[in-house]
Amino acid sequence: MSEIRNRRQSYFFGNSNEIDKILSYTDLFLLPSETESFGLAALEAMAWKVPVISSNSGGLPEVNLEGVSGYLSRVGDTKEMAINALKILKDDATLNAFKENALSVAKQFDIKNVLPLYEALYQKAISKYSS
Repeated sequence: MSEIRNRRQSYFFGNSNEIDKILSYTDLFLLPSETESFGLAALEAMAWKVPVISSNSGGLPEVNLEGVSGYLSRVGDTKEMAINALKILKDDATLNAFKENALSVAKQFDIKNVLPLYEALYQKAISKYSS
């Protein structure tokens, strides 16, 4: 663990409108929310190849896949979140694998993939109620 502490530095940027620039330099995204309707912030991080440590609440398990794009913990279990963060940051090979997985999972939510699903759903509803 001391090796990780020596290699990694933490920076706190405060408020910023340049989230993409910040995420491009980020190794890990922590989202310890009590509730999340979908997990858009997690998905944005993953689109920048940033693994996510999040609560297992709301829509987060749909976006953040356990052991693939990051880890999920019970709400308030910051000790487990810290342990999971260290699992990802333990070495460059593990970190890079999680980064690639995060991007891969995020691509599943790309508009090119999601829009046809919505269109099909609306077509089905229109067909059902227009006859």
